[in-house]
Amino acid sequence: MVAELSGRTGRGARGGRGARTRWWRAAGAVAAGALPSLAFPAPALWWLAYVALVPWMLLLRSAPTGRRAALEGWLGGAGFIVAVHHWLLPSLHVFLIPVAALLGLLWIPWALLVRELLGGAPAPGRAAAALVLVPAGWLLSELVRSWQGLGGPWGLLGASQWQVPAALRLASVGGVWLVSLLVVAVNCAVVLAVAAPGARRVAVAAVAGGAVLTGAVWLWLPRPEPAGGLRVAVVQPGLLDGADSAEQRFATEERLTAGLEGTRPDLVVWGESSVGADLAARPDLSRRLAELSSRVGAPLLVNVDARRSDRPGIYKSSVLVGPQGPTGDRYDKMRLVPFGEYVPARSVLGWATSVGKAAGEDRMRGAGPVIMNLPDGVRIGPLVCFETAFPDMSRHLAGEGAGLLVAQSSTSTFQHSWAPAQHASLSALRAAETGRPTVHATLTGVSAVFGPSGERIGGVLPTSSSTAAVYEVPLARGTTPFVRFGNWPGAASVAALALYCAVRGARAVRVAGSAPEPSAPPARTARG
Repeated sequence: MVAELSGRTGRGARGGRGARTRWWRAAGAVAAGALPSLAFPAPALWWLAYVALVPWMLLLRSAPTGRRAALEGWLGGAGFIVAVHHWLLPSLHVFLIPVAALLGLLWIPWALLVRELLGGAPAPGRAAAALVLVPAGWLLSELVRSWQGLGGPWGLLGASQWQVPAALRLASVGGVWLVSLLVVAVNCAVVLAVAAPGARRVAVAAVAGGAVLTGAVWLWLPRPEPAGGLRVAVVQPGLLDGADSAEQRFATEERLTAGLEGTRPDLVVWGESSVGADLAARPDLSRRLAELSSRVGAPLLVNVDARRSDRPGIYKSSVLVGPQGPTGDRYDKMRLVPFGEYVPARSVLGWATSVGKAAGEDRMRGAGPVIMNLPDGVRIGPLVCFETAFPDMSRHLAGEGAGLLVAQSSTSTFQHSWAPAQHASLSALRAAETGRPTVHATLTGVSAVFGPSGERIGGVLPTSSSTAAVYEVPLARGTTPFVRFGNWPGAASVAALALYCAVRGARAVRVAGSAPEPSAPPARTARG
């Protein structure tokens, strides 16, 4: 009896330790998943991205079961989403947690791949497969959540490398997707070097191969060919609050633009929602803008956030205004911010408007992209705010002949967070991917301009600034591989994962077919 009690006590103690271990592992998964967020602005520890996944991957490879790995992949994915998007809390409040929990599910396949390919003591062949399939699994999660209905491609791991010239060169070949693959592959190689001594040669060879590939792209890929320049003025009015903030903003933008007289800009850009009334319904505002255009000698690209007078609904629209008034060039924003500009499935999720700052009324979507023509023949492609996160949109504009990408934005709701710097950094990637300079003009900062290779042009306008600045923007001609071929890294990753699944499936069928038939039970005799 004493022995029985002792056994029960031992099992209880082991059970308690096991429960504590599981809780510690769960907490570690959340923290490890959040760690890569420090590579993004505002901390901008870009170098951290190359090892930031290592703690999470070490945890997953040691998971005792596939179910445990799936749980820790889900928890880490949710931690990553909350950390990268924590500045949404003023708008979504507690709703950010279920959103993160939903998106965290996308990392479960990746977690299972990590455990399967990196667990134990991987042989060189399995290690080589891991260096291809683990990055592909990560990219699959990025591809799925890049769908606008799931929030769009904000916080892609490759986007953390926006200020690294070599990474920007890779982006011109395969977009931000290729950079994500490289970053995850380096993390995978570090895990192999640390935890699998038998695979260290494979890990070192992979890192060396990646360095050679990056060097070859840097040295031999043709750079954007110079094609003149453009003087672009960015007008940033700064943060204005109060019931009459729209009128104050317009007056401030008017004053700052008038101060550009004599600087000879070719284009003046105002930020998102810089005009709070439909110009057709307010001819007085239209006349004031036309007079400004005449004074500075350049067209104005403004952004109207208002209910349209010619059709139902509220639109966010880039409108080009010349000395004679609106030129007729107008782009209506196509991809809207979930909850900020529309509520998905409003009949079900409409309660979110009473919890945070979700849109009380859905904005209307534009029908398609628009290319606008400046008087000197330069063609510009406008994007509005959230749309700079989508590589396919800027790629389409460049492919249609845009010589300059112009992003009009406003992050005033998130003024004292990481959001303004994160948003501005996306324009560097869009410039590098397309070989087209990109102007990122905001109401309240950060405003910035990037050249055709993603390099910064001039100084940034910080969130504390209310000013107008003129930038000498270099133009370029030619077509980057990314514009020509699109997201081929994503297609290659999906193909590699499909092949892996097919091989595993065929192997499982073969093993099941070759299993011996169960032997018949021995016959019982009368004697038993």
